[in-house]
Amino acid sequence: QIALHAIRAGAKGIRINPGNISGRSSLKKILREAKNFSIPIRIGINSGSLPKEILKRYGHPTPEALVDAAIRYIRIFEDMGFFEIKLSLKSSSVLDTIKAYEMISERADYPLHLGITEAGPIVQGTVKSSIGIGFLLLKGIGDTIRVSLTADPVQEVKVAYEILRAVGLRQYGPEIISCPVCGRCEIDIMGLVNQVCEGLNGIKAPIRVAIMGCVVNGPGEAREADVGVAGGRGKGILFKKGEVIRKIPEGDLARVLINEVKEMEKSYQREVQRR
Repeated sequence: QIALHAIRAGAKGIRINPGNISGRSSLKKILREAKNFSIPIRIGINSGSLPKEILKRYGHPTPEALVDAAIRYIRIFEDMGFFEIKLSLKSSSVLDTIKAYEMISERADYPLHLGITEAGPIVQGTVKSSIGIGFLLLKGIGDTIRVSLTADPVQEVKVAYEILRAVGLRQYGPEIISCPVCGRCEIDIMGLVNQVCEGLNGIKAPIRVAIMGCVVNGPGEAREADVGVAGGRGKGILFKKGEVIRKIPEGDLARVLINEVKEMEKSYQREVQRR
């Protein structure tokens, strides 16, 4: 009933786990309604809710079990005349998820929705999602992604964009390049990074922004950045593409850098409008 209500309420697509649908007649109603509204359905296979007979056959929610379940439901959908399908085969195990997607990509020609289910809190979940999703994308597997974290959904979206950026598929918003805290660091680099990140919320231009802890190596190490600052004792420098522009009091580093990025954002938006 929830699936039917979602379709009738205007959802652009729905995800169902066929193993949780009681009987073919209920599934047939959902497929018929989805076809009437011309929306796709994602067959969402999850390691935690495999059909009992498949789980009994394999003993555990193995990659082979996930693929077996997916193929079974693809055939059911196709037999009922429904082909607007995309697939997901998610496990909380990164290695099992990767293997399942590799296998299904060779056996089914439907769009694949990537993700690691129950990935965990923000640090663990980000690592697991980045490795699993990123690895598959680099192999050319996957069409859409979802990062699952025990965190604010806004953080899930941010991590997803960063994965796409890291594998070279999408550039959105500033990319922050910052150095670790080392013996040469002469400013509060962590505090400065936090200030700048907060000040750049809402920026959409794909600008590479460097925040470096010393003036000796900072500009050279971040020469590929569009704009950046490097701190020193009580002062710092602003640089663009590795070239020093001017010196700045330490207390003004965040403000100056944020303003520079915002000006670059304006130029970017003007260019977008001209296209």
